[in-house]
Amino acid sequence: MENLSHLLVDPAAWAALATLIAMEVILGIDNLIFISILTNKLPEAQRARARRIGISGALVLRLALLGTVAFIVQLTTPLFTAFGQDFSWRDLILIAGGAFLVWKATREIHHHVDPPPEGDMFGSPQAALAFSAAIGQILLLDIVFSIDSIITAVGMTEHIPIMFAAVIVAVTVMLLAATPLANFIERNPTIVMLALGFLLMIGMTLLAEGFGAHVPKGYIYAAMAFSATIEGLNMLARRAQRKKKAAGSA
Repeated sequence: MENLSHLLVDPAAWAALATLIAMEVILGIDNLIFISILTNKLPEAQRARARRIGISGALVLRLALLGTVAFIVQLTTPLFTAFGQDFSWRDLILIAGGAFLVWKATREIHHHVDPPPEGDMFGSPQAALAFSAAIGQILLLDIVFSIDSIITAVGMTEHIPIMFAAVIVAVTVMLLAATPLANFIERNPTIVMLALGFLLMIGMTLLAEGFGAHVPKGYIYAAMAFSATIEGLNMLARRAQRKKKAAGSA
């Protein structure tokens, strides 16, 4: 308690908290895009519940991992060497998560470009199976993103209370943004393809990180922001054209 009181009056601690919250929110964008795309494939009545479960799972996982922070730090210890490259448990988890994201994004892109007549696993009339399949995939990616998030937090501060506060605030922001983002993606079909492209890029980044090639996160998010800006301009242009046509026909 005395240590916590000291942190409350320490300006450096507050600066570290603000920086870590910003970092955690940015890192949570990847998770949120995946959750939004996946839950939009569920029946409408189940979407909000699936988002709450998925994001709550992310919060529980991150807080649980913070409780075992000493173990998490050990995940970066080299486990074996192959082809002159050291691999740790973190590397293997990133590789597995990246491969899953690449597979999932590629599969969804193919589905949108050439939709199969029989539908996909989420178009099944078995709603319970679809719901559990979606939750399973969300929780699987929650593990990958949570480990990466906690390792980032450990590298930025040594104070566990600051880490807990940052994670809780960041996941709360995710929870508030989940439904508006999912609705925006659903209303704009071209955004779906852009978001799937983001997931493909994120998956490739995770693979690269797992194999020891460091990719600065700033480059990734700058590319995402640039692409989103261009798509936003396209949306404005299409809206202006529709208004012009409507005015002309009137």
